[in-house]
Amino acid sequence: MRSGNPALSDKVFSNAAREAATGQSMTLEGTAIKTGFLLAILCAGAVFTWVQTDALAPALTTEAVRRAGELHPPQFAYGYFIAGMIGGLIASLATMFVPRWSPITAPIYAGFEGLALGAISAIVEYRYPGIALQAVGLTFGTLAALLLAYSTRLVRATEHFKMGIMAATGAIGLVYLVSFVLSFFGIRIPLIHESGLIGIGFSVFVVIIASLNLVLDFDFIETGTRRGAPKYMEWYGGFGLLMTLVWLYIEVLRLLSKLRER
Repeated sequence: MRSGNPALSDKVFSNAAREAATGQSMTLEGTAIKTGFLLAILCAGAVFTWVQTDALAPALTTEAVRRAGELHPPQFAYGYFIAGMIGGLIASLATMFVPRWSPITAPIYAGFEGLALGAISAIVEYRYPGIALQAVGLTFGTLAALLLAYSTRLVRATEHFKMGIMAATGAIGLVYLVSFVLSFFGIRIPLIHESGLIGIGFSVFVVIIASLNLVLDFDFIETGTRRGAPKYMEWYGGFGLLMTLVWLYIEVLRLLSKLRER
């Protein structure tokens, strides 16, 4: 069992299966319900931040004002984003290190990530009105399409498929890590963060890999139910799937931004 998602590893489900000798076990239906609940919390947090930043303001202004750069998101939007990312990071680490806490830490993670995504969506919306709704639609459309393809076995998580997605995900993570470290020295990796053809091509590649990670997540959740993982792993499975969706949404937003800028 392999996955590019660090939350869903073979070791996690193997350890959990040993704890499920007695009591209820993880089910697909239960995981779906928990995932829906986490998504609802995330969306509520995002809507809260969206309303606080008055993200509909760009749609009510003229194109000339927007192009002149005279309309800017409130400064506290960045505060929501930073707070959400830090809180989400802490909650995610706690969940991954102690999966047993997931019934509590997974909803906390969803709430913080909702604040962060609502803030970053509002910030980008100020520059490109309508982009947030497009990103949401594409993200959930991708989720529905891949879930249908996986459930009908049009897409199968074979060992070669898993290894390929893992390698690509690791490479992307390495590029982002190097880019983050270099930013402290005022150095920026050229082309991939720009709106040129190379930058757009890179974003398309990342979106594809993030989407295919959903297939690996589906496979891990299904395997967890077959192995008889304990009931709390439904929360953990939903948490892992939510992590991938958050990544996918951010990458879709990045791609749409590049296309709008071009």
